[in-house]
Amino acid sequence: MVKAKQAAPATVDEFLAALKHPLKPEIEAVRRTILGADKKIGEGIKWNAPSFHTGEHFTTFNLRATDSIQVIFHLGAKVKDNSTLGLAIKDPDGLLKWLAKERCIATLRDMRDIKSRGPALQNIVRPWIRFV
Repeated sequence: MVKAKQAAPATVDEFLAALKHPLKPEIEAVRRTILGADKKIGEGIKWNAPSFHTGEHFTTFNLRATDSIQVIFHLGAKVKDNSTLGLAIKDPDGLLKWLAKERCIATLRDMRDIKSRGPALQNIVRPWIRFV
């Protein structure tokens, strides 16, 4: 007997309600931090994870890690024509690890790290959304 494929969650709330992850409270805290950076930020499910957008998606959770919270900053799914110019994002707390000129990852270890570095994360989100 073949089981019917379950429909993908329609909202981030539904996705998180069904999520089994050891750092679920931390994921929810980072979600609130990102959404709190600017009232124009919306969210949805992309690449089977919560993703944030202001028209085009700009950051997405990487949920494969189970010992930290990771968010990938990007300029959509495809490399942009102007990506060789790089992004002028200030990161005085050293939160970002650059993977390409238009793609980087922020890693937060635990709730204490999220609380102390949340303002730094928001200070990355605010200028980042100007590029998307």
